[in-house]
Amino acid sequence: FLAALGYDVFNPMEVIPEFTADIGTKKGEKVDYAIKKDNDVIMLVECKWSGADLHNDHKAQLFRYFATTEARFGVLTNGLTYEFYSDLDEPNKMDARPFFVFHILDFQKHQIEDLKKFTKAAFSIDEILNSASTLKYTGAIKKILESELTEPSESFVRFFATQIFDGRLTKPVLDQFTRIVKEARTQFINDKINDRLQSALSGDEPQVLLPT
Repeated sequence: FLAALGYDVFNPMEVIPEFTADIGTKKGEKVDYAIKKDNDVIMLVECKWSGADLHNDHKAQLFRYFATTEARFGVLTNGLTYEFYSDLDEPNKMDARPFFVFHILDFQKHQIEDLKKFTKAAFSIDEILNSASTLKYTGAIKKILESELTEPSESFVRFFATQIFDGRLTKPVLDQFTRIVKEARTQFINDKINDRLQSALSGDEPQVLLPT
């Protein structure tokens, strides 16, 4: 993966395995890889086995190492999923959530463009940080939308119901609107898919693009 990003994995001055990241009085702490560019550490990489669930406490080590180097980016990976972290919320303290996640076996085309920013040729701390906040919060919003569209919460149903229903929102009414919201969601998505198909068949560019 690092080689695909353009880094020379055979150059120990560029890709440093078992990089020492002493933490206070705790000496000999090592992060799996440190990536250097122009003699500066730009990324730390902590690797877990391919079946590891990165949602567990595996990021604790990376969190500790992050504050001991000048690196602005940390990567936690199990070889299939790559989570990219920075210190967007508080300087020199790794954020609790990644701002970018790349799955080797399940990714979207637009994520390739985001990943290219981490290549050796294109790497720019300022450029990545400028887009990191947008990436982080866009990803979080997409997860919320996916969850709400799959199984609408009461607050999501209320958002629509209060705009089109003048009566009291009792439980039976909310139950009814939950079914209506689900049906409206299905019809909306089908309509947009049909619009895209018709546009593709006619050779016209679709006016509305659904996220893929």
